[in-house]
Amino acid sequence: MYNLVEIMKERMKGVGEVVGYGHLGDGNLHLNVSAPKFDLKVHDLIEPFVYEWTASHRGSISAEHGIGVMKPKKLHYSKTDASIEYMKKMKQVFDPKGILNPYKVLP
Repeated sequence: MYNLVEIMKERMKGVGEVVGYGHLGDGNLHLNVSAPKFDLKVHDLIEPFVYEWTASHRGSISAEHGIGVMKPKKLHYSKTDASIEYMKKMKQVFDPKGILNPYKVLP
């Protein structure tokens, strides 16, 4: 899994920095990419490559808490439509008022 960090370091060479860190116990990898400023070229080096790489390795771009406010439309890279519907139903059962873990959303 960490080889994604090495791949991204190569892709970002000269335009940004890449750091990977995660949770040893459950195998999560957080990919942190930084650049001096926002640039569409930098963005295009990251997305959709990271989502496609993750999907090709049967990984997930989201955890149990949802996906956040910026990427809900990207969830399909790692979850089926049926899985997303079940996630929404479970969220509604356990959090009908939407007050638990705010700003972590489902599409």
